[in-house]
Amino acid sequence: MDVFEDYANPLIEQRADPFIVKHDDGYYYFTASVPEYDRIELRRSRTLEGLRTAEPAAIWRKPAEGPMSANIWAPELHRIDGKWYVYFAAAHTAETRDGLFDHRMYALENESENPLEGRWTEKGQVITAWESFALDATSFEHRGKRYYLWAQKDPDIEGNSNLYLSEMENGWTLKGPQVMIATPEYEWEKIGFLVNEGPAVLIRGGKVWVSFSASATDHHYCMGLLAADADADLLDPASWAKLPEPVFRTSEKNGQYGPGHNSFTVGEHGEDLLVYHARNYKEIEGDPLYDPNRHTRVQRFGWNEGGTPEFGAPVPDKRIVESR
Repeated sequence: MDVFEDYANPLIEQRADPFIVKHDDGYYYFTASVPEYDRIELRRSRTLEGLRTAEPAAIWRKPAEGPMSANIWAPELHRIDGKWYVYFAAAHTAETRDGLFDHRMYALENESENPLEGRWTEKGQVITAWESFALDATSFEHRGKRYYLWAQKDPDIEGNSNLYLSEMENGWTLKGPQVMIATPEYEWEKIGFLVNEGPAVLIRGGKVWVSFSASATDHHYCMGLLAADADADLLDPASWAKLPEPVFRTSEKNGQYGPGHNSFTVGEHGEDLLVYHARNYKEIEGDPLYDPNRHTRVQRFGWNEGGTPEFGAPVPDKRIVESR
């Protein structure tokens, strides 16, 4: 299978954890973590390339103190029941005394048609089964049910984060149970940290696919893949199977390191697109989380004969096809 590589990358520099959605109003909407970790920005454009230069709107800024006053991470934008929601993670302090982060998940709501306009209302913390490190929430609808999917630390399980799923009561409230659908089990998920995070959902070919990111946020960071039958009970952990190898990882040949924390969107002609961040260098000074050069990238992907998505390798920077 050929993977078409016709987008100029990086699309947007210094934007990690990228999320792009094409809404039925014809616009692409983009949000991501900013290097300062202090605000949530949105931008929109009729084209993907237009996102590169679209003026960002800061829709929310962190307060000076309190539970949402540090490390604003990984926002996502979702349209639910005629309203816009942004899910994001925030911490009370930059680090705890043990050097660990204390993030929780929060929601914002906007009733406007255009999420760059109107008023964003804080709906508070999204409450889960534990008061523990939690982040990277996404949401999807399947067979008439709305689900919330996120990463969290179970105090009784070794490691940093696992993936959990719950049905939603509304755009900011879960209705149990919450179930664990993935935990780090292979060596490629345990380098530096035991991490499953950054889930993204793709429903196609009778399957519900969940991509996720694993290991530390340096060049070891990579993407894994889960699958469940579309007819299965998604809240039954036994419905989910994890591929034993990563599906998207560092390419020394192409000069791309630590690709991950992806989302999915569609191109202007309906093609499937993988949205992700990666660095174009391997050596990092200090904590990788504070290195700002995880850039947003976009590339096409395809499907193999068995019906599994085929992502190929992260493409080199500034690859442009003459026809574009």
